[in-house]
Amino acid sequence: MSSVSNPVPKPASKTPANTQGFMLSTKEALRERARKSIEEGAVTPSYAANREAVIDILNHALATELVCVLRYKHHYYIAEGLPAEAIKQEFLEHANEEQQHADQLAERIIQLGGNPNFNPVGLAERSHAEYGGEHTALIDILRDDLIAERVAIESYSEAIRYIGDNDTTTKRLLESILSTEEEHAEEIASMLANLGQWKNNAKQEN
Repeated sequence: MSSVSNPVPKPASKTPANTQGFMLSTKEALRERARKSIEEGAVTPSYAANREAVIDILNHALATELVCVLRYKHHYYIAEGLPAEAIKQEFLEHANEEQQHADQLAERIIQLGGNPNFNPVGLAERSHAEYGGEHTALIDILRDDLIAERVAIESYSEAIRYIGDNDTTTKRLLESILSTEEEHAEEIASMLANLGQWKNNAKQEN
């Protein structure tokens, strides 16, 4: 009967395992880096993005959201006519969601050590989307809103590609906002289609 010797267990390594070519830091290294520049708050030495550039992107996005809040509020109050009653509630809901986006962007700017720019002076120039305001017909109002949402979708998509994985927290935030803007665009496109159908039916009845 042959005897099988038990292998001697190897001592646990103090260095975390290499995962896909990336070596995790030891707890001692993490603690040491965290103690440095504690005035930076949430921004640690592992932050890989250009912080000034990201803050600038976020402030332009903030301006865009604030302009969209004002535009949707304006459209909520001026929309008139039978089909406008249901659409007005969508305008108000969109305004509230854009305000939530603005708050989230401002919070992220603060986390990155920046200053969220709420200054009304130059707000329209900083915004990617236009305020509009010259149209009062419901169909033209909806078209203005759809164009603004499409502009927002393009700007957020570009910002996400620019930031990439260098700032995953900001990337996730922008992706979440982008998803809502895409929903807004789809809803407005449906409202435009329904409004066109409603007008065609009204013409046929007359």
